[in-house]
Amino acid sequence: MVVKVLGSGTSTGVPVLLCSCEVCLSKHPRNKRLRASIWIQVDEKSLLIDTSTDFRQQALRAKIDRIDAVLFTHPHADHIQGMDDLRCYNFSQKSKIPAYGNTWTSEELHKKFPYAFDDRVPEGGGLPRLAFERIDSNLTSFQIPGIREKIVPLRVKHGSQETLGYRIGSFAYVTDCHEIPDDTLARMQDLSVLILDCVRITPHKTHFNLEQAIEMSSRLKAKKTYLTHLGHELDYTTWEKKLPKGVRFAYDGLSISVT
Repeated sequence: MVVKVLGSGTSTGVPVLLCSCEVCLSKHPRNKRLRASIWIQVDEKSLLIDTSTDFRQQALRAKIDRIDAVLFTHPHADHIQGMDDLRCYNFSQKSKIPAYGNTWTSEELHKKFPYAFDDRVPEGGGLPRLAFERIDSNLTSFQIPGIREKIVPLRVKHGSQETLGYRIGSFAYVTDCHEIPDDTLARMQDLSVLILDCVRITPHKTHFNLEQAIEMSSRLKAKKTYLTHLGHELDYTTWEKKLPKGVRFAYDGLSISVT
């Protein structure tokens, strides 16, 4: 399995509009962060986690030539607003794209993008076509056709809402959370690679900050942890040197091989 980080930034991206801080003015390529998303290639299938605001740019850069399914973490704008660009894959693949998410995500996507789920022939212009499957709260795993490993949904808290991370084999992706419940932690044991939320240095009400993310990484004991959803408080060069062994910052374009 190969995991590629398409975007490692928080909802504003980095650099932030109108900001003249040191990180936003930095020329270091790893301080340039598109909105958070990853691409997984496994068993000759192509999976996308979230359709970020920057999806078109990310897909062009990564040369994504097919999407067999989309796993949505939650329906905040920075994680779904690139969904219209899925239509190019519909045209190429001549089929709907299976999509997965929780009830909150299902309701918001159907409200914001009703045309993506409408089988009527559109009046002019192509539209994205999704076949959405809701992940109920009692579902412990599910299968995507053609992938041997089961997909394990990881329920986490993001403010007052519940978002989803996902585990495939020994890899897990958890973004946008400030708390991981004990039953979810039990599903995250024996990981070889974890990509985990870390929005900034100072505390945040709905995200892990750096201290909390490092503490969670230590608790889970994944062999490698990459921190993502990074804001402009986190200069790559300055803070990378201060991370403990086995913990690194994700960056746009990072490719991870997971055995």
